[in-house]
Amino acid sequence: MNGGGDTLHILGAGGHAAVVADCAGDAGYSAICLYADAEPLVALPSDWSFELTVDPVATIAARGGSAHVAIGDNALRGKFLAALLGAGVDYPAIFHQKCSISRLAKIGDGTVVLAGGVVNARAELGQGVIVNSGAVVEHDCRLADAVHLSPRAAIAGGVTIGARSWIGIGAVVRESITIGDDVVVGAGAAVVNDVPSGTTVVGVPAKPI
Repeated sequence: MNGGGDTLHILGAGGHAAVVADCAGDAGYSAICLYADAEPLVALPSDWSFELTVDPVATIAARGGSAHVAIGDNALRGKFLAALLGAGVDYPAIFHQKCSISRLAKIGDGTVVLAGGVVNARAELGQGVIVNSGAVVEHDCRLADAVHLSPRAAIAGGVTIGARSWIGIGAVVRESITIGDDVVVGAGAAVVNDVPSGTTVVGVPAKPI
């Protein structure tokens, strides 16, 4: 999405927030403001602002403008997304200039697709999904709200992933697999069987731990 000169309020001030803010600036947002309940661990660019707050949703709702939750924790990201939507705050999807998204794909509010990310035809992504750098979502996949695909994760065609599940860096998921809610797939794992909700799987082939 192109910011069109608007201000973007970002919930979070860690590494992922910095990546999203950088992407949003390139997309045309004229002002970037980050909010968190603790000071950033590293210095922010001079053209970004930061505000320490324990209630960022109320602050943003009072000021107006668009917001994005740039927090890696899936459950927390989903919680803040629901609060923003409940407060009537616009929560746009953000796309890096060097990602690839099919015109036949459907992307939910608040989703981010970062550099090198690919979302292919007829894929459907829910709200607050992270498609991290170099991750691939193949055709006809269904990703529920607040899913996180880590860098270079790849899911083959027809995969379904439940809410708040996390696919680790470099992991791969075979075609037509179903992964439940709140699943963690370890880094580099190869998922070749369905994974029930609440399970952590690791290894090649991926097995529960």
